[in-house]
Amino acid sequence: MNFGKYDRIVRFAVVGAINTGVYYGLYLLLGQVAHYQVAHITAFLIAMVGSYFLSCYFTFKVRPTLRKFLLFPLSNATSFIVQTAGLYLLVDVIGMHEDHAPLITMAVSIPITYLVAKFVLTDRPAAASALAAAPQENPR
Repeated sequence: MNFGKYDRIVRFAVVGAINTGVYYGLYLLLGQVAHYQVAHITAFLIAMVGSYFLSCYFTFKVRPTLRKFLLFPLSNATSFIVQTAGLYLLVDVIGMHEDHAPLITMAVSIPITYLVAKFVLTDRPAAASALAAAPQENPR
């Protein structure tokens, strides 16, 4: 898959589609035996583990590490809050059917998840390296 400068974003979208399918399938399955919020949280956590490995190997092409695995939930923390609050708002306040509400809340959280995942999983030059590479002023 080569989409030029958008290649990583397209790969992220593919992983997101897979992750969405896993999450939504688990959510519907677990919703048969558990409260919708319990189904949501459980499905979210399971899908996040799969998303981590797909994001490492396919989206960002980086080696998974324990450090990155432990930091990866940061990429989903905001997403989780937006989705959980949105799910409550859509289901309990507005009255939307609980099977449809997660699709809307996921769409709202996608851009946030991409930016934080990119920050967590990709190597960034250390601040010290950036400072060392900066031109130095000549003292007078």
